[in-house]
Amino acid sequence: MMLTRLKAQSERKLAKQICKVVLDHFEKQYSKELGDAWNTVRYVLTSPSCWQHAVLLNRFNYPFELEKDLHLKGYHTLFQGSLPYYPKSMKCYLSRIPSRMPSERHQIGNLKKYYLLNAASLLPVLALELRDGEKVLDLCAAPGGKSVALLQCAHPGYLHCNEYDSLRLKWLRQTLESFIPQPFVNVIKVSELDGREMGDVQPETFDKVLVDAPCSNDRSWLFSSDSQKAACRISQRRNLPVLQIELLRSAVKALRPGGLLVYSTCTLSKAENQDVISEILNSCSNMMPVDIKEMARTCSQDFTFAPTGQECGLLVIPDKGRAWGPMYVAKLKKSWTI
Repeated sequence: MMLTRLKAQSERKLAKQICKVVLDHFEKQYSKELGDAWNTVRYVLTSPSCWQHAVLLNRFNYPFELEKDLHLKGYHTLFQGSLPYYPKSMKCYLSRIPSRMPSERHQIGNLKKYYLLNAASLLPVLALELRDGEKVLDLCAAPGGKSVALLQCAHPGYLHCNEYDSLRLKWLRQTLESFIPQPFVNVIKVSELDGREMGDVQPETFDKVLVDAPCSNDRSWLFSSDSQKAACRISQRRNLPVLQIELLRSAVKALRPGGLLVYSTCTLSKAENQDVISEILNSCSNMMPVDIKEMARTCSQDFTFAPTGQECGLLVIPDKGRAWGPMYVAKLKKSWTI
């Protein structure tokens, strides 16, 4: 009884923190774009007690005891289906019930054993299909979770992690230091370049490029504590697709012919997802869509997907018992010019 009362109090406290300006704005947009599915998505996004966290194990300091403990607690490995690309070196566990493990503290000289993340954020990493020895660019890399996940998949010949925001850059450096051993640091370059310039600075350099773009972060925006700042964000939101398209154009230039580009966001917004990819496909004749519907079919037991109208694009939407996302993923390939 007491636990029920405490949970109810916690829910009321969290409910007060939801930013009405943002929720009203999302209500108008997403009820049109998602239809009936928005009711469940809204419930999950505004109920942190429903949220789930996946546990990505660090292969560079493998926690065997923790893995046993996770099994005993009923955790299961992500992607139990046979994905076209799923390296055995990547181990990610999740629980069917909402739960959260404590984060490990950053300690200089000690590698962390696990990284907590939204399980859907591994989809763009897996879509990139990284192989040993390849050159890969993470164009908007902070806070570093996807870079860490990429290094769980393969041993790249060169990993370029770029972040333009100086505060987020510090976070990125700390994340890499916490998870990656010194020998691997030698194949990683960290830069603070405006991502829109990368294609001119390093043209046709990379085998694989990940653009995890700045976006309307739906989950965190809903809990903005400053309603004036939130209103300002909403008014500036229409500028984001312009930035996202410019970042993608730069990524296209940085990609070698035959290379793969993956674009991802953590928003439900069609303007920042499907519309951005449509613009790139319409304006870059050397970029071709790559069908990733098979990934959705294989992952359907762990994720709920909304239709995108694109063979090259997936949209994970939060659902009860599968509270992952929002996460949009699109995959493109650069053709050889004759």
